[in-house]
Amino acid sequence: MAAPELDALRLLVLVGELGSIGQAAAILGMAQPSASKRLSTLERRLGLVLFDRTRRGSALTPDGRVIVGRARRVLAELDGLLDGAQALRTRHEAGLRVAASMTLAEHLVPGWIGELNRANPGLRLGLEVANSDQVAGLARAGKVDLGFVESPGAPAGLTSLKVAVDHLVVVVSGAHPWARRRRPLTPAELASTPLIVREPGSGTRETVDAALRDAGAGPVKPLLELGSASAVRNAVVAGAGPAVISALDVTDRELVPVAVEGVDFGRALRAVWPEGRRLAGPAAELLALAVRRDLDPCPTS
Repeated sequence: MAAPELDALRLLVLVGELGSIGQAAAILGMAQPSASKRLSTLERRLGLVLFDRTRRGSALTPDGRVIVGRARRVLAELDGLLDGAQALRTRHEAGLRVAASMTLAEHLVPGWIGELNRANPGLRLGLEVANSDQVAGLARAGKVDLGFVESPGAPAGLTSLKVAVDHLVVVVSGAHPWARRRRPLTPAELASTPLIVREPGSGTRETVDAALRDAGAGPVKPLLELGSASAVRNAVVAGAGPAVISALDVTDRELVPVAVEGVDFGRALRAVWPEGRRLAGPAAELLALAVRRDLDPCPTS
C-alpha cells in the first residue's frame, strides 16, 4: 500500500472538523474539485470509505473517524519534527560551539574567532579548552560543532582536515647544562632523561612519545606531569628540568632551545568534526578561515 500524501491527511482532518470539502479546500488554498480528487485517491489507497457525501455536506464514516484520529497524531508528530529542526537550525545559526587543545587555543584559534566575529557581529560563540583526546571526545559526542586537535594522527571516528603544521622543540632554562651544549642530543639521551611533560591524552605528549618510538628510543620518562602548556613552560623557566613544547610556546628569553639529532618533532594541527556530518554556517566559515590563514592546508581522513 502506498503511503498517503501529507496534504491529503491535512485535508481529511479539516473535512472531518468542518463537515465540508469546500470549506476545507478554501482554508488549504485548493480548488474544490482538486480536494475531492485527493480525498478519493486517499480512500482508494487505504481501501476504505472515509466519508458519507450528502447534499448537506460530508460526514465521517466510523472508519473515517478512526483514520482521522490517527492522521492527527501523524501530523502532530510531523509538526514536532519541523519545530525541532527549526530550533536546531536557529541554534546553529545563532551560536557556535568550539573546542580546542591548549596550543591551538592559546596561539591560533583566537585569531580565527576574532575574524569570524568581525564578519558575524551577532554570533554567540563558546570555546572550550581541553587536551586533544578530550576535544576529540567532545566532537564524537556532538557536544561541539568543531574541534581543533594536535595529536600525531587523525582521531578515529572523526572527519579531519589539517589546518596548520607545528614543530616541537626541547627547551631548558639558562642554568641547565644542556643550555651550553654544542652537539645535538641523541634520541636515546632525550628518552633516558626525565622530562616535564603534559598529562596523558595531550597531543604534545603523544607526539613526543611517537617521535621517540619512531627513532627507536621509546617513550619519555616523566619528571613532572602538568595540565597546561603554560605550566610546563613556567616549570622549565624555574629550573625544574627540560621539556618538549611547541615552538609557538617558546616566547620567553629564559627558555633555551636544544637540538635533537634524528627526531622529527613536526606535527599536524587538525580541525575535527563528527564523521559523515557536513559542516555548514559559522562552523564551515571558521574552518575556511583556519585553512586559509595558516600553514600547509592538506586534507586527511
